[in-house]
Amino acid sequence: MNTPAQNDDELRCVEYALGVLDAQERATLERNVARDPALQRTLDEWYRRLAPLAEDLRAIAPPERVWTRIQRDLGFLTASSTTPQRQGLWDSLNLWRWLGIGASVAALVLLAVNLAQIRQTPKDAPAVTAANAYMVATIARKDSVAHWTATIDVRNARMVVVPAVMASIDKDKATELWLIAPNQKPVPLGVFPATESATMQLPPEIMAQLNTQAVLAVSIEPPGGSPTGQPTGPVVATGAMHST
Repeated sequence: MNTPAQNDDELRCVEYALGVLDAQERATLERNVARDPALQRTLDEWYRRLAPLAEDLRAIAPPERVWTRIQRDLGFLTASSTTPQRQGLWDSLNLWRWLGIGASVAALVLLAVNLAQIRQTPKDAPAVTAANAYMVATIARKDSVAHWTATIDVRNARMVVVPAVMASIDKDKATELWLIAPNQKPVPLGVFPATESATMQLPPEIMAQLNTQAVLAVSIEPPGGSPTGQPTGPVVATGAMHST
């Protein structure tokens, strides 16, 4: 999930939990953590906060021929123990390596954008004391492909919506965000650009309905939004709220 780091030590804990520190920086932080219980608690807390990022990712099993190629490259299989076959694009071990690296980099970039958006808070804002100061949602299509992520700063009643992909929306249409509480009609949260980060200030009546049973949804509407106060176009993506 995405929350603001308050100081350099906390930022190092975030980067450590994400695995983006180099070996020397990791070793330094590990030494500091070993003798500083407060820093250890900070690191543990960021592991807990970032864990939901993996909950919305589906495991994808590579084809059996890929595992065969890996075993052969590692020396577990000999040429005589496998049936010769023409190597194609999907047999390439390098392809799967780069796909995995690309997915990881995309996730880190998405998280960094959300962190940068949320960190733009007033300097004199009070420290967060609520147990669940942030809520997040991955707004995805029916095939589980994420289109947007939404991070809600409960303390400041503010939501940041960040695109996960470059969605293709007709020029004469707009994307509108909705909050759907259990057994309630959709409540409009506003029209937002489909391919750019957007910040929305949430009124108290909306904040009162935010919980882990609520769902965010995106529908395709006329440029100014739904004329009826309810979705009039297709709902293209939905995502359940999670506390952090």
